[in-house]
Amino acid sequence: MRVAYVCADPGVPVFGTKGASVHIQEIVRAFRDRGDEVVVYATRRGDHPPADLADLRVIERRVARGDDRMRERAVADAAAELADAVVADGCDLVYERFSLFAAIGARVARSLPIRAVLEVNAPLIDEQRTHRVLVDENLAAATARTALTAADVVACVSAPVADWARAHGAIAPIVAPNGVNTARIRPSIVRPAEGEPFAVGFVGTLKPWHGVDVLIDAMGLLAASDHPSRLVIIGDGPAGADLRRHAAQRGVDAVFHGAVAPDAVPGLLATLDVGVASYRAGDAYFSPLKVCEYLAAGVPVVASRLGQLPDLVQSGRTGLLTDPGDVQALAGALARLRDRPALRARMGAAARERAVAAHDWSRVLSGILASLPREDAA
Repeated sequence: MRVAYVCADPGVPVFGTKGASVHIQEIVRAFRDRGDEVVVYATRRGDHPPADLADLRVIERRVARGDDRMRERAVADAAAELADAVVADGCDLVYERFSLFAAIGARVARSLPIRAVLEVNAPLIDEQRTHRVLVDENLAAATARTALTAADVVACVSAPVADWARAHGAIAPIVAPNGVNTARIRPSIVRPAEGEPFAVGFVGTLKPWHGVDVLIDAMGLLAASDHPSRLVIIGDGPAGADLRRHAAQRGVDAVFHGAVAPDAVPGLLATLDVGVASYRAGDAYFSPLKVCEYLAAGVPVVASRLGQLPDLVQSGRTGLLTDPGDVQALAGALARLRDRPALRARMGAAARERAVAAHDWSRVLSGILASLPREDAA
């Protein structure tokens, strides 16, 4: 099958370091593992192509610079150019990452007898209005409705996102949570040396709602014990500088690796004893890649009891859940795992088993494609 993977979001480079870029790469890998031919059409190629995707054909149409209003129009123009490029090349399936001001699958379907998947990762109109700048909300809503109503399958990362998509025109959206490449991310086979600090890790963009400040406060409580502990932060973002200062003020032994290429993440995960997703209370529409990655690495997870997290983390089996923002409870959960290495090992093995059985990207993609109408019925 010839697949056109399309993404018009200029904030998501195909070969970038953020989770959205990882998502693109893993869906492409899952298609290629099936034997499909994939071409990517995007507004940003990115500068960090992994070795196994070095041969991936990427058609790029850059978004012109300008003020906020001009930028929105430029995204719409670039999306139209990408759609025309797909039509010129031809394909059997359009797999589109939902982006503001883009309805590429719908445009291609006017010219080619294709089937279309629209993957929705967030309520983008709401996010843009709340956290950034949205000038032409009418155009954003109209384009979203076109994209959502035209797709054969609307695959949403969570139930709240599916509700949002339904409210904006999707007929029967499905829920397809994020996954993980369990062949790429594996448990460490090297045991930590005697006396090594208890390593607690966080992977992701450093933004306020991720609750990394709560994690630092909890690590500050652990620092008062005789057992050495270390916080390992893999990622960077707007809150990075403040969090570095906060860790120093709390006396936390912290290593900030900054943004790293996706290829470096498995090796860093292998150094962890526990992975944390300490989200603050608030909108819970997310489907965190980091938790799936912790599970695949055979690392017990301590996470907030929020949104999709109780479904991902089986409390008492693959990790522990705490109330959002509760520093004492988070510190207590970490101390419990620090002091009970046999429990960590048991949870880590169960975490790996769960990741392989339920969260591999191949399973995620198979579930999405199984929802497509049969070709002979199209």
